[in-house]
Amino acid sequence: MEPRDLTAAAKSAPTSAPSPVSTVRAFDDQTRINPRLLRRFQPLEALAPEADPVLSARVDLGRALFYETKLSKQGDLSCNSCHELASYGVDHRRTSIGHAHQQGRRNAPTVYNASGFFAQFWDGRAPNVEVQAKAPITNPIEMAMTSPALVVATLKADATYAAAFRAAFPGQADAVSLDNVGNAIGAFERGLITPGRWDDFLRGNESALTDQEKQGLKLFLDSGCMVCHTGRFLGGSMFERVGVVEPWPNQADHGRGEVTRVAADDMMFKVPSLRNVEKTAPYFHDGSVETLETAVQMMGRHQLGIDLADDEVSAISAWLKALTGPLPTAYIARRGGTATTATPEPQRPAPSATTSAGESPRCGTSPLPDCPLQAFMKANAREALNTSRLDRLEEVLRRTASLGPTEYKDWGDIARAGAEAAADGKLEAVRATCKSCHDLYRAAYRRDHRGDPVR
Repeated sequence: MEPRDLTAAAKSAPTSAPSPVSTVRAFDDQTRINPRLLRRFQPLEALAPEADPVLSARVDLGRALFYETKLSKQGDLSCNSCHELASYGVDHRRTSIGHAHQQGRRNAPTVYNASGFFAQFWDGRAPNVEVQAKAPITNPIEMAMTSPALVVATLKADATYAAAFRAAFPGQADAVSLDNVGNAIGAFERGLITPGRWDDFLRGNESALTDQEKQGLKLFLDSGCMVCHTGRFLGGSMFERVGVVEPWPNQADHGRGEVTRVAADDMMFKVPSLRNVEKTAPYFHDGSVETLETAVQMMGRHQLGIDLADDEVSAISAWLKALTGPLPTAYIARRGGTATTATPEPQRPAPSATTSAGESPRCGTSPLPDCPLQAFMKANAREALNTSRLDRLEEVLRRTASLGPTEYKDWGDIARAGAEAAADGKLEAVRATCKSCHDLYRAAYRRDHRGDPVR
């Protein structure tokens, strides 16, 4: 079965850099948009539910595998560790932490809308999400599984997964394979798309954007940003050199040139999508910029030779924030062929009687004996507490701070306080934090999901 096609992103060849100017010129009408320029973009459509039962089974399997920590050597990492679906597909780190606390080299890009890009990874070394999904599993500094054979053996040892692979890939003599792991995760990722107000505007609803956002759009178009950030995804359709006009500050990573060994590809990187850019800091391949406004200023200076004024940066940033679309929570939480609007929760292909140590920290209307976040903490924090691993506790609590449902408003503050206590070497304060989190979450979970048993 061929992967679903979101519609190929529009492609455009880069043009020569403009001559530097001091600032963008003032416009007579700062909100009037040339409709010809808008033709460079197309609205994004949410995918319809899968009608094909085989595709549905494949998506469900991919959803489970996306959260599965068994795919990592130490059983502590999943795709979601670096591409957190509840946080717009990123981990908000400059570079991600992988196996044995190794620091990754590049910023983890979002997986939302990624299936529509012309290539994957910053250097474009994978052609699609199916191929990309396999690579981190056996990368020694990411999930670090030592071989495809070990991945296969691990999954085959789980009868639930073995059955799920047979359902997702019928007719294959040996359905459990690393290729099919990628195919299943890719099938799931093809539904991770986020249309929003920008798409309403493109369909003709001018009131979908505010005047300031329209002003920012006009500046974006007339300044030349659209040359690279174009098409359905406002990026993801070409490579471009960072530092076209002014050299990029970080010259350690040579991007596409390291893949092709061609001089013309030196410092070339895939142009990132601007969809949901407000939610995906820090920015650029090196994760070197924390704020959207600084990123806009740097793009003007390094790519276009333009010194944008503060009000211009504010207007462009306002428009960029209008590119945020709501997360498809029903899609990423769905299980058993039904949908729920609960906070995303990973599910095995069929619910088992007990929760595995690898269940992800997502709470919802789960029939599992443990609340999913309890299962996560048991798998990741309990051993660290018993062995006084303060570095591990700090990492777990910082990650956990963003995982609690938003309606439990005290959750993040408690977890962050625990992380700070771990950083300061205060083990007993960390223990107290964990108990506070447990008590708050357990009571709220029992109250809000009364039909679900909680231990």
